[in-house]
Amino acid sequence: MRFFINPVWATVALLSLAVSTTAYAQATTGANTQKPMYLKTVMTQLNRDMQSVAGAISKEDWAEVAALAPKIASHQQPPMSEKMRILPWLGSNADKFRGFDEQVHRAATEMGEAAKRGDGQATINAFAKTQQSCLACHQNFRKPFVTHFYGK
Repeated sequence: MRFFINPVWATVALLSLAVSTTAYAQATTGANTQKPMYLKTVMTQLNRDMQSVAGAISKEDWAEVAALAPKIASHQQPPMSEKMRILPWLGSNADKFRGFDEQVHRAATEMGEAAKRGDGQATINAFAKTQQSCLACHQNFRKPFVTHFYGK
């Protein structure tokens, strides 16, 4: 019996694992004495949910993807006190940051809708868009955020 791995799924799964693992490792490496912000909790949960989606996609478990997608699309937000610390730091980049969050919301919503229809290809494409939006935000903001708020 020959085992066939869909190259798109394999790429999506590897990308998800690489980005998620790197994001988590970079966010947690060398944690200093400052108490982690709640945003870290939000990102950790998003990481778990994205990994679960990648696993569900690999099993073609569209019901699981459909259940997880709204958690990603409408993820938790930091408390207002934390947002008030972050917004001045973002300054003129606040709209860019919000834009990435909106891209994640739209792509994850699209992913959930495609999964409900059982459309594997559209689900995978929307998952890739979600990952790309996450990656773009991380590449723009993670390192300066960690440096500013954690001194790393």
